[in-house]
Amino acid sequence: MRKELLFGFSIMALVVLATIIFMPWGNIESGHMGLLMLSLVVVAIMLGFPTAFTLMGMGMIFTFIAYSFQNPALALDNTLALMVQRAYAVMTNDVLISIPLFVFMGYLVERANLIEKLFKSLHLALVRVPGSLAVATIFTCAVFATATGIVGAVVTLMGLLAFPAMLKAGYDTRVSAGCITAGGCLGILIPPSVLLIVYGATAGVSVVQLYAGAFFPGIMLAGLYIAYVIILAKLKPNLMPPLAEEDRKVPVPLSYTELGEKISQKVVPALLIAIKGKSNLNVSGKELLKSLIIALIPLIVFVAFTGSIYKIATKPAEVISMDLVPMGNAGSGSEYSSSSSTGLNEPPGAEKESSSTSLSLPPGAEDEKPVAKVSGPAEPAAAAEPPKPVDAPLWFWVMTGIFGAIVAIYYLMLTWVRLEIFKMLLGSFFPLAVLIMFVLGSIVFGLATPTEAAAMGAIGGVILAAAYKQLNKTVIQESVFLTAKTGAMVCWLFVGSSIFSAAFALLGGQTLVEQWVLSLGLSPVQFLVLSQVIIFLLGWPLEWTEIIVIFMPIFVPLLDDFGINPLFFGLLVALNLQTAFLSPPVAMSAFYLKGVAPPHVTLNQIFMGMLPFMGIQVIAIVLLYLFPAIGLWLPGVLYR
Repeated sequence: MRKELLFGFSIMALVVLATIIFMPWGNIESGHMGLLMLSLVVVAIMLGFPTAFTLMGMGMIFTFIAYSFQNPALALDNTLALMVQRAYAVMTNDVLISIPLFVFMGYLVERANLIEKLFKSLHLALVRVPGSLAVATIFTCAVFATATGIVGAVVTLMGLLAFPAMLKAGYDTRVSAGCITAGGCLGILIPPSVLLIVYGATAGVSVVQLYAGAFFPGIMLAGLYIAYVIILAKLKPNLMPPLAEEDRKVPVPLSYTELGEKISQKVVPALLIAIKGKSNLNVSGKELLKSLIIALIPLIVFVAFTGSIYKIATKPAEVISMDLVPMGNAGSGSEYSSSSSTGLNEPPGAEKESSSTSLSLPPGAEDEKPVAKVSGPAEPAAAAEPPKPVDAPLWFWVMTGIFGAIVAIYYLMLTWVRLEIFKMLLGSFFPLAVLIMFVLGSIVFGLATPTEAAAMGAIGGVILAAAYKQLNKTVIQESVFLTAKTGAMVCWLFVGSSIFSAAFALLGGQTLVEQWVLSLGLSPVQFLVLSQVIIFLLGWPLEWTEIIVIFMPIFVPLLDDFGINPLFFGLLVALNLQTAFLSPPVAMSAFYLKGVAPPHVTLNQIFMGMLPFMGIQVIAIVLLYLFPAIGLWLPGVLYR
C-alpha cells in the first residue's frame, strides 16, 4: 500500500476511534449528533466523496433527524424548506459573483503566454543574485499567483517552464521542487485570492479589508522564501550553482553597442548627448527619443505615483456646515445656544458645543467651531474659509525616500544591457503589473467593489490575450469551460456548507463546542494557538475549501468570546492554509508538479523539498501574530 493511502486510512481510523471512545452513547443529546455528523463528513470526504454533495447530504439527513425530535409530521417539509432557503440565501450573495470573474481573468492571463517571457527576463535581471533561477521562479510564481489566484495553474505551468531549466542548470531536485510548489501556493494568500472571498463570505468579514490586510503578509511570505533561497545558495552553492556564461548573455542591438562605444555605457547621459547631436552616430533621432522615453519610464512612474499619494495624504478633511437662523424671534435680542433638541447627534467623544442644527464633524476635523450668534436682525453669515491641506505624514516621506533611493540606484547602474533587460520586463512584467494595480487598487482604495473590480480584471485579461495575439475561439471556449467548472464547484460548496452549518447549529453542535471551549478557561492567546494548531493539522488530510466551509462556521462565532478581530483571524488562517497544499501526503501542489515533472523525479523528492518552506510558513504565522500591524496597518489607514 502506498504511504499516502496508509496515512489517509490512519487518519480516518483515528477519527472513527475518537468518535467511538468519546461519544456518550448512553446519554446522547442533539449536540452530540452534531459532532457525530462532523466526524462522518470528514471520513466521507477522505474516502473520496464529493465535498459539496457530502455536506448537503449529511446536512439534510441530520436536519431531518433534528426536526424529527421536534415534530415528526413536519420533519420532511421543514428539511426541504431549509434546503431551499439556505441555497437561495447563498446564491443571492453578490460577493460570490467575483469568483468566476477572477477565475476567468486568471485563465486568460495564463493563456496569454506572458509567463515564459516573464521568467526569462527575471532570471536575466537577477543573474548576479545567488540562486538566481530559484529567486526568479518564486518571483514569477508570486506575480502569476497575483494575476490568477489558481494554484494548480501556477504550479503546472511553472513545472513545465522553470523545473527543466533549473534541473538543466544543475539545481538540486528537492530545492527546485520546493521553490515551485511553495511559490505556486502564494495565490492562496496574495489578492485577488479566492480563499479570501470564501472566508469573507463565510465569516461575514469585508473582502475589501481582507484584500488590504493580506497584501503585506503575502509580500512578507514571498520575501522569506526568497531570503531562504539566497542564504541557502550562499551557504551551499553546490545545490544552486551559478549560471553558465552563455546563459547570462543578453543580445544588444547594434545601435546600443555604438552608443556605448562612442559616448558612454551609462544610458541616460549617452542618450542626452546623442540627441543634442554632439557626435556623429548612425542612429536615428526617432530611435534615440524612443530609447530615452523607455529609460525614463521608472522616473515618470515614481513622480506620478508619489504625486498621487501626496494628494491623497494631504487632502483636507471635508467640513459640511449648515448654520440655520431661527425665525420668529429676530428682534428679541436673545442669543441662541446649541442646545436645541432637534439637532443631530455628535460623534462619541465630541464636545457638545457646536450648533444643534449643524452636521457633526467627521473624525480628524476640529472639535470646536465658533458659532455665529444672532442678536436683533439676522446678519449675513461670514464666508467660510477654504479647508487647508494637512501636513504629509511621516510614512509618506519614508516611502518617498525609499522609492527615490531605488530609482536613483537604478539610473546609476543602468547600462545598455540592463536597458535591454528592462525592455524585456516592459513586455512581460509591466502588463501584468498594470492589470493587478487596476484590479487591486480599485478595490483597496474604494473605487470599485470586488465584483466590479473582478469584471474589470476579466476585461483586462481579454485585452492582454488579444494584445499578445492569443485570443481565439479555442482559448475562449477553454477559459469559459474551466471558469464554469470552478465557479460551479465553489457555489455548490457554499450551498453545501450553508446547509451543513444550519444543521450543525440546529442540532446544538455549535453551542456544545462553544461551551466546551469556554469551560477550558483559555486566554485569547491560548485560543489562537489552539485554533491555528487544529487548522494546521486539518491541512494535512483536507483541502482549504473544506476547512473554510466546514470549520470556519465553528471557529468564527467563538471569536467574540475572546475579543479577537475576525479580520486578523482570517489573515492567520490564510497564512496557515498554505499548508493545505504543502502538507504531505495530501499536498495537491506536489501532485500537480509530479504530473508534469520528468520521470526520474519522485514524489518523495518533491515532499522533501516542500518541508523547509512549510517551516517558513510557520515562521510567517508567528511573525504576523507577534506583529499584527503587518496585516492590520493598511486596512487601518485606508478604512479608519
